[in-house]
This record gives sequence, structure tokens and C-alpha cells, in this order.
Amino acid sequence: MQYRTLGRTGVQVSTLALGAMNFGRIGNTTQDEATAIVDAALDAGINLIDTADMYSNGQSEDIVGKAIAGRRDDIVLATKATMPMGDERNHRGSSRRWLVTALDDSLRRLGVDHVDLYQIHRWDPDTSDEETLSALTDLQRSGKIRYFGSSTFPAYRIVQAQWAARDHHLSRYVTEQPSYSILQRGIEAHVLPVTEQYGMGVLAWSPLASGWLSGAVREGRQIATNRSTFMPERFDTTIPSNRARLDAVERLATVADDAGLTMIQLALGFVTAHPAVTSAIIGPRTLDHLHSQLAAAETVLTADVLDAIDAIVAPGVDLAAHEKFDTPPALLDASLRRRATAIR
Repeated sequence: MQYRTLGRTGVQVSTLALGAMNFGRIGNTTQDEATAIVDAALDAGINLIDTADMYSNGQSEDIVGKAIAGRRDDIVLATKATMPMGDERNHRGSSRRWLVTALDDSLRRLGVDHVDLYQIHRWDPDTSDEETLSALTDLQRSGKIRYFGSSTFPAYRIVQAQWAARDHHLSRYVTEQPSYSILQRGIEAHVLPVTEQYGMGVLAWSPLASGWLSGAVREGRQIATNRSTFMPERFDTTIPSNRARLDAVERLATVADDAGLTMIQLALGFVTAHPAVTSAIIGPRTLDHLHSQLAAAETVLTADVLDAIDAIVAPGVDLAAHEKFDTPPALLDASLRRRATAIR
């Protein structure tokens, strides 16, 4: 396993991180199965575990807490908040009111007195940066969190948050967690230059592109991944963006074969090759999945392989841009990009 410094924190983390989204109902992974995955991941040298309160409505945190009991000090533990936790309108978002409560709930489920990294799961347009950063700074000073970061923030919001921290003399986001894979390279054009500028650590989620790069998705095969069962539209090859992904996968498979690599090694090696990326978050549902992904822990792609990938999916290009979660609200709501008609 390789290790890198998480931004400018001085904390050393493995280049593969264990994501726990599949623990519980989402991935149908039981406590015993998840504990075995955690055991094997730690034995292989992974020292960063990432979860979130909304994964299976808290079940993932419960499972992680039981799996790491007795060895918490050896783990860099990360979780997230802001996504809805029930129907109550204030049980979501990044207000001080909710973050203080959400963190206490996460600590209880995890069975710990602090987390190393607390992340804002999505940018909350209804809450000011000062409100959120002030709450996070106070939680940090109380000892309940060591550092805090953002997740899937648009580049301009990352910059705005850095400025707000400076202007109000508050602690700042030290990490960003964006979606990044060979098939979704848009962050290379805007997010990664910003994180490099501010010395932020980057934890890339979905490096296997929801299973597209797992090796299980190929032309002429029935697509059967965990994501395809509850998000079938992402794998409907009659949709042009999905057809483009499948065509790219076929060409990438040839690159992997020629290099003597599996598709998983190619995909994870690509993500960790970027100098701005600290770790790629893997999300195995089974031990077999974990072992196939751990095989990429020492993968270093050569320049000719990276060039071949660039020829298939150009730098900075998303093959399914509509699936990104960092789209500015004005692109989704027509009323936000039109001036109100003056009343005469």
C-alpha cells in the first residue's frame, strides 16, 4: 500500500480508502460481511474509512462502529452530513442547528468520541459559508472533529468557502471529495486546479464509475452491477451517454489487456496517478470485490498507458455530465437564469 499526506494536515493516508456506502441495506452487506471486509482492508494497509450518516439511514455508521471497535486509534475515520435524515425539514442541510445534532448522532452510531474528518456531503445553497464554517470550527475546537472538508462542491463554491474562512478568521475545508474516474474527468478542468491551489486533500469517489470500469460491463453482456438494480437508467445503452461509455469501456479494455492489467487496476491506477488526488475511495460489497480492488494498490500506470486513456476520453471531459452533483442551481432551474419581467 502507498501513502500520501492528506492535504497540508500532516496526516498520512492510504491511496486506497475504504468506502462504507454499501454496508447495510444499500449493498445488502451484513455486519459479519462488513467486519470481514474491514479486517482485510486494514490488514492490507488501508487506514482511511469513509462513511456518511445518510448511508442506509445511519446503518452504515452503526456497522462501521462495530467493525472498528477496539482499534479506532489506528484508523483515519471520516463521515459526512447534510443529506436528509428523515422527513423533518430541519434534519438536513449545513446549518449550525443541524450539524451539531447530526455529528452527535454520528458519534453515537460510530461508538467514538471524535471523527478525524467531518465532511459537508453537498453544498447547501440555503446556508451561508460563515454559518457552516463557524459551526464546524466550534466543533473542531470542542475536540469532536479533527478536520473538516467538503464533498462534491463546484469549484467556485470551494473558492468562496476558502475566502469566507479567511475573511471571518475561521478554520477552512482541508479536503474535497469529488466524483472522478476515467469516464468522468470534468473535475480536471476546474475542481482539481482549485484544490491544488489551496493545498486540499482530494478523496475521489466512484473511481470505478458505478461499476462501468469494474470489468463486469462489456459489449454483449447483460449488465449486472449493484447500481444497475436501483439506477437502471444509468446502464440503459439506448441512451447516448451510456452508449458512449460502453464504447469507451471496450477501447479501455484493450488498453488494459495490452498493459497486462485488469480493468480495475487501470481505473484505480488512473485516478491515483493525478498529482492532486490523495486517495481513491473503493466501495466493495464482498471480500472478493475488495481483493480485486486491492490488487490495484501498487499499480502505477506508465506514460504510454495514460496517453492511450487520454485518446479515448479526453482530459476534462465527462461522458455523462448530467449525472454530476455539482451543477450550479441556475443550470437546473430556468427561473434562476432569467430576469423577472418588469410590471408596467
